[in-house]
Amino acid sequence: MKILVLNCGSSSLKYQLIDMETEEVLASGKYERIGEDEAFITHKVNGQKIEINHPAKTHEEAVDFTLKQLINPEYKVIDSLDEIEAIGHRLVHGGEKIAESVVIDDNVVEVLKECTDLAPLHNPAGIIGIEACKKVMPGKPMVGVFDTAFHQTIPEERYLYPIPYEYYEKYGIRKYGFHGTSHMYVSKRLAEIENKSVEDLKIITCHLGQGSSVCAIEGGKSVDTSMGLTPLAGVPMVTRSGDIDPSVVTFIMKKENKTAVETENLLNKASGVQGISGLAPDFRVIENEAVEGNKRALIAMNNFKYSVAGFIAKYAAAMNGVDAIIFTGGVGENQINIRKEICERLGFMGVEIDENRNNVRSEERLVSKDSSKVRVYVIPTNEELMIAKETEKLVK
Repeated sequence: MKILVLNCGSSSLKYQLIDMETEEVLASGKYERIGEDEAFITHKVNGQKIEINHPAKTHEEAVDFTLKQLINPEYKVIDSLDEIEAIGHRLVHGGEKIAESVVIDDNVVEVLKECTDLAPLHNPAGIIGIEACKKVMPGKPMVGVFDTAFHQTIPEERYLYPIPYEYYEKYGIRKYGFHGTSHMYVSKRLAEIENKSVEDLKIITCHLGQGSSVCAIEGGKSVDTSMGLTPLAGVPMVTRSGDIDPSVVTFIMKKENKTAVETENLLNKASGVQGISGLAPDFRVIENEAVEGNKRALIAMNNFKYSVAGFIAKYAAAMNGVDAIIFTGGVGENQINIRKEICERLGFMGVEIDENRNNVRSEERLVSKDSSKVRVYVIPTNEELMIAKETEKLVK
């Protein structure tokens, strides 16, 4: 079975065509600046990267042109679009109504619309992608894999905020969590590596990147996660603040005479490790500056590592133990010293990092010592493959 995986942004379209028999990515790419005359697609196939400037006023046009690249005889990916048996969509917010991957129908689209207030940038883009596929590939089965669905197993006492209950009843204000597809993939992959059932494991997954979240997974189910109502909560990220005293928000609004939108932008786009360090929004730059003795960069990096280690310790307590810790995402997979120093803060839990094993980037590997009471792994995430697997399962 060949499955097309799509991830629609407000002006972009990421895609992968995956052969599920071999789990091989036959083609992948990204359409950018959709809606502009300067729109272009970067198409990757057979080890080649082809950039094509092609105006696409709508996502429908972008999907149509993308499909033409898949059957372009010059690249020879597939002979006919009939070979694509299903489409898997990466969707963000299904609220409380969607707790697992689903075959997309009119009801699913309605849920996406209902949850637009909770994901104003992502849900409308997801709807656009679905509608575009309906027009370009009518009749093809489509599956929605939601970032929030994996976290719907979190207990009520952990997802409710200690504010008047009426706001949960009226507006659905609660912890939802994100990065669910990534957390689900790496936890299942760990079970495969260890030849164990995921139901028998207590796992803490650390998806660390531009956006970062930590998740406690017990018996294969999410039982807590660091992101909340929105992806702003939890650990400090590149430009997002993570958890702070709520009064900081109102204090800044009063002192700086900022609107709610301006303050929200400040917390999402000018805070985190960039906000403390004052440097470019790039972990590599900030880490290098910290090593060179930049005091604010060092504070920013220590703030991040302290917070991640704190969530790991908290979730070990939440599950009354932990068998394994997984690092994934751009930072988790590639930043050797960040992993090492987070783990060194967890010595009280019996975590022992092996420096030689840990000297690895974007490669599946056990990085803890044999004597470590908690196993530590690097497992590169593969959300697209997880989406394709969920799609195959539901379509079959």
